[in-house]
Amino acid sequence: MPVRLTASIRATGEQHRVTNLELFFDLVFVFAFTQVNALVAADASGRGALRGILLIAILWWAWCSYAWLGNQARADEGMLRATMIVAMAAVFAASLAVPEAWHDRPGGLPGPMVLAVAIVVVRSLHLLVYAVAAGSDAGLRRQLARNAAPMLVMAMLLVLGALADGAHRTLLWLVALAVDYSGVYLVGASGWRMPAPGHFSERHGLIVLVALGESIVSVGVGAERAPVSWPILLIMGLGLAVNVALWWAYFDVVALVAERALHARTGLQRIWLARASYTYLHFPLVVGVLTTALALKLLVEDLTEPEHSLTDVPHTLPAVCLALGPALYLVGLSAIRWRNLGRPNVGRLVAAALLLALVPAFLAMPALGSLGLVTAVLAGLIGFEAVHNQSVRDTVRHHDDHPAIAAAPVSEH
Repeated sequence: MPVRLTASIRATGEQHRVTNLELFFDLVFVFAFTQVNALVAADASGRGALRGILLIAILWWAWCSYAWLGNQARADEGMLRATMIVAMAAVFAASLAVPEAWHDRPGGLPGPMVLAVAIVVVRSLHLLVYAVAAGSDAGLRRQLARNAAPMLVMAMLLVLGALADGAHRTLLWLVALAVDYSGVYLVGASGWRMPAPGHFSERHGLIVLVALGESIVSVGVGAERAPVSWPILLIMGLGLAVNVALWWAYFDVVALVAERALHARTGLQRIWLARASYTYLHFPLVVGVLTTALALKLLVEDLTEPEHSLTDVPHTLPAVCLALGPALYLVGLSAIRWRNLGRPNVGRLVAAALLLALVPAFLAMPALGSLGLVTAVLAGLIGFEAVHNQSVRDTVRHHDDHPAIAAAPVSEH
């Protein structure tokens, strides 16, 4: 049973799981991800890609903050419920400002400043309510105080970046992210608490699902201009197959092992594992899915242009992203396994390398051929693993006690 901390905060326990309000909170990020992908699609260049990754990183850290907070206290009770709703509104405002992050439209409020202030509000609320949720835990309060320093520097740099122009804004926001991400690591983790490991792993699984959902929507929206035809159905089928393969690669085994690895640790070792395996290493998963979503959206839009032929080759951005997105996702999954079990997934690294090696081919062949090759690589990987690792897979999926999970080494570094 949860323990009452104050009249408006209720602590979590070992069996705590994700609340409906947290699921609702995640829906705002669907819109945010869609806005970022639209921004990158409008500026199909390396600069546009860098800006997109920068914005996703800002949003990711805001989301992670509330995943940790919701693990400490119930998100659907009292003060935290009100805070989550206000944070949702702020993220929604930031999402609306994404198209103006570098090109402010005339009239209305300054878009870059709206985005920066909204993110500062989200992060500040998180720290203030976390301090209340800490209750009498002096160690957690000290940890929050240490983490406040890099967050405040990040906030100032975000605002200064909103006042700057073009490349200077990008540079200041990149420095803000570097301070934020590295600061959390450098201040240590001795004061953090992880009372509900199941909740934490479930939260991160759900944000991966949110990203996959955005990817599926991207395929559907990209094809809405064209009448239903056999080529359109083939495109939709291949796009769905890619997303199913990405879902399978994470949720079939990886998500289960990661959650059990977190359960198997206690104290500071659990914190180290949660911070590395989830807060840091789930970021490339989300970026990989969103990069894949961008590629699918652009490919479908190109293929449904009235003057487009099925033999035309794709533009550079969708062709590169079609390989890079799944490759980054597979590398992220391998890194998570390495962190959890002490060894990488060689098969997934080989598949990622193969996808990257196919980029020159994707730039020279019709889009349907490129999409078919990506689908074949991912389906081949899933099929090989299902047969080659059948006994291990069955053990993980049907037994809660896999000996390698508890035995794997865990350290802060």
